[in-house]
Amino acid sequence: MTDDSTDNRFAGLPGRPGKIVAIHLSYASRADQRGRRPAHPSYFLKPSSSVAPSGGTVERPDGTELLAFEGEIALVIGTAARRVPLDQAWDHVAWVTAANDLGLYDLRANDKGSNVRSKGGDGFTPVGPGLLDARAVDPDALRLRAWVNGELRQDDTTAGLLFTLPQLVADLSQHLTLEPGDVILTGTPAGSSVVVPGDVVEVEVDALDAPGAPSSGRLVTTVTQGEHRFDHALGSLPAVDDVQRAEAWGHEPAPARFQLTPELREKLLQAPVAGLSAQLRKRGLDAVTIDGVRPTHPDAKLVGTARTLRFVPGREDLFARHGGGYNAQKRAFDTVGEGEVIVIEARGQAGSGTFGDILALRAHARGAAGIVTDGGVRDHAAVAAVGIPVYSAGAHPAVLGRLHVPWDVDVAVACGGTTVEPGDVVVGDGDGVVVIPPALVEEVVDATLAQEEEDGWIAQQVAAGHPIDGLFPMDAQWRARFDAWRRTR
Repeated sequence: MTDDSTDNRFAGLPGRPGKIVAIHLSYASRADQRGRRPAHPSYFLKPSSSVAPSGGTVERPDGTELLAFEGEIALVIGTAARRVPLDQAWDHVAWVTAANDLGLYDLRANDKGSNVRSKGGDGFTPVGPGLLDARAVDPDALRLRAWVNGELRQDDTTAGLLFTLPQLVADLSQHLTLEPGDVILTGTPAGSSVVVPGDVVEVEVDALDAPGAPSSGRLVTTVTQGEHRFDHALGSLPAVDDVQRAEAWGHEPAPARFQLTPELREKLLQAPVAGLSAQLRKRGLDAVTIDGVRPTHPDAKLVGTARTLRFVPGREDLFARHGGGYNAQKRAFDTVGEGEVIVIEARGQAGSGTFGDILALRAHARGAAGIVTDGGVRDHAAVAAVGIPVYSAGAHPAVLGRLHVPWDVDVAVACGGTTVEPGDVVVGDGDGVVVIPPALVEEVVDATLAQEEEDGWIAQQVAAGHPIDGLFPMDAQWRARFDAWRRTR
């Protein structure tokens, strides 16, 4: 038997825990990302053999792809708790520290929520490195942050919990005895995502309002590649689908949207925005132009289907909860598809940037058709150098948080005075940007190209010296001449 007192796996804890209880959904940001807010907490168990110390490694098994990190606040029970009231629950917690509730989404399907295989692997519960005295911190004022390769991915506080930390202790104590040394993993906020071999994940918990801001220190885990595959003769094998991929990467699958065929896209590239606008007006649609935006590349044509990103007005407490980590802005740029246009609602507020060169590079690398924002752009020259078509209200040096909180993706947004729904067709040129309902695209572009041909012929006649009267618009005589010309083509 292993001597637990010298077992390095438990270096971040007082000893080997009798049990580890984890909660499924507890942060509002994570619940909203998943599209469901539970009315009550629900739990699963992790084996103590999954515990690992700071500075260790976690193996992604061979043949799998969706190992995801989850930064969490861990509570360590100090005195036994059985049916304790809410106002006494925190008295049974001795320490607070950081944890990483790693999970392998490839193995989730057959466990039906128990997470035995997907979250029970060796090294899947790093904890530590330091223990915070629970008596010295306010459970409602703890901050949780997680980094991947030095980039902040999660940043939330216990103010964002759906269920308070004392409530979790009291609720669990209704059902089972919490014993000294037991660990409660209290859930993860938005920002959890997939990590790959070579990635380094760091998690830290600190106290926001305690003197000196005591911290757990950074819990460090390096992902490695495993060499052994699962044996199909013994049990179910890893399996993934679009739902598992979307949840592992941290976003819901995008709804099915209108797809532009190559032929239709080519027609739209030939059609001027002014002509499209005129045809939409003939069909009773006037409020379809995105006003107040100008192109970084006036000679470049923009054609694509809309992916939308919504910012709400800046508020410090909301930005603290929604502005950090893998927020809505990053999710939009990280998931935009080939031929799609990111359309940003910034309420016409040009007094801060709504994105900069790094995000423009990400969109360009993913094959996005362009970006439209009725707010400002930081690093304007660098964004222009990326080469992706961008329409904005102009350059501004201030960061996003000066005016905006990234709030939601793939919802109807208001940009430049018009409403844009995900899947709408967006076309831009030197005259501006127009939004076309998918059901009207083919009709409108065909009518626009036909009108362009007619207008081109009229321009030739005017250039040849013919007067405008009767020619523009054409009377019956000129119409007959035009129709005769068309028959010869």
